[in-house]
Amino acid sequence: MLRDRYTPVDLFALVPAWMLRFEPELAELDRLLEDDQLFQEVKADLSRRRPHTLETGRPSTPVEVILRLLVLQHLYTWSFEQVEHFVNDSLVLRQFARLGLEPVPHATTLLRWANLIQPATLHRLLDRVTELAQRLQVTRGRKLRVDSTVVETTIHYPTDSGLLADGVRVLSRLARRAGDLLARGTEPLFRDRTRSAKRLMRRIHASAAVTGRRAAAAAAQRADLYCRLLEITRASLRQAEAVQQLLTAGAGEAIERVRVQVARFVPLVQQVCAQAQRRVLEGEAVPAADKVVSLFEPHTAVIRRGKVPTPTEFGSKVLLDEVDGGLVTRYVILEGNPPDAPEFPASLEHHRLHFGHPPHTAAADRACSTAANERYAAQAGVVNVAIPKAGRCSVQRRAWEQRSAFRRAARFRAGIEGRISVLKRGFGWRRCRYHGRAGMERWVGWGVLAHNLHQISRTVAARQAA
Repeated sequence: MLRDRYTPVDLFALVPAWMLRFEPELAELDRLLEDDQLFQEVKADLSRRRPHTLETGRPSTPVEVILRLLVLQHLYTWSFEQVEHFVNDSLVLRQFARLGLEPVPHATTLLRWANLIQPATLHRLLDRVTELAQRLQVTRGRKLRVDSTVVETTIHYPTDSGLLADGVRVLSRLARRAGDLLARGTEPLFRDRTRSAKRLMRRIHASAAVTGRRAAAAAAQRADLYCRLLEITRASLRQAEAVQQLLTAGAGEAIERVRVQVARFVPLVQQVCAQAQRRVLEGEAVPAADKVVSLFEPHTAVIRRGKVPTPTEFGSKVLLDEVDGGLVTRYVILEGNPPDAPEFPASLEHHRLHFGHPPHTAAADRACSTAANERYAAQAGVVNVAIPKAGRCSVQRRAWEQRSAFRRAARFRAGIEGRISVLKRGFGWRRCRYHGRAGMERWVGWGVLAHNLHQISRTVAARQAA
């Protein structure tokens, strides 16, 4: 049965001699999270865990506690295990999470509840937090700046040999599980080829490191090693397909789980074989959109943005809107590596819907530079549009961009680089720890929410202290 809250217990009143209290920012954050609309949005998602979650079953961890623990997790970039450990160890965090004297939920319990929060719910939570910021006069929405960044997925650096070896390892592991379930694990059908694949992978990596006079011989040897590794991977695929047929005839939840996993990984390993054949043996340049760079995070995109420190990134491209007050009001996770320019009108429209007026100043970098975007912004009522033109500029355009209003807006736009840095260093945007496309949405969304709540509480606390 889904519970809303525990019976209130004031831990600070139980230990008055210690004079326990929240620091000013945490006190403001505590008041922000008392908003009922935030509570109801989260409750609506958690109530879908089972058909009768609201009425029957054991009393659950309360909705209020789950919401506050998830905010703490992303506020301090903790893992679920760290949330359990640190909250259990701190009276202040226990009071903030409204746990009282109740036990802190286990990390796996919190993980299961967290996976029920839908990406659309996080967008609605962000819109509500923006409304609260307006009420508290943290932002007026007079300025808007737009930029994009990449949030990496948790994968090792992809190589063809590594992906092939991963495929053999995963398929062999699933075949072994199937053999145990079917009580037929000693048959040749359930053979494990992982060790052979790993040996070939290491030899391929060693040959790639050879330079000088032996480089040509190493390249010829590498092609032969790839052929052998492909043969082993295709043998594992044939084995997995035969195992899948046996599992289809079986019954039981455990057999069904293994069958689903086999059905998930077989097409991915087939694609890895195809791209390795095309790229290594046939010398074909495989487009980034056609590549699989991880069997476990197949949504990972290959992104090249021309950055010198990181010429190639593996993850998801995220576009964000920031307004005055340092709040991120919108984020979009883009498929692949599309241009930023088509998203600029949507940013202006979202701003108008949630602030009731267009921004006075809208700024972006050259990635959003199109004549259509500038016309759209002018027609939408933006007074000062600052998007530097890409490529060579005419004399008139150069004079336009040298105006003081344009240069002030351009300096304002540069601040979003610092905001992205804060999100990466302090709120987990450097690398996503959740899995899958939905996990990426949740990780990015909770990071933005925690950042905005922290920004609002810090601003209000500083105002009160002044």
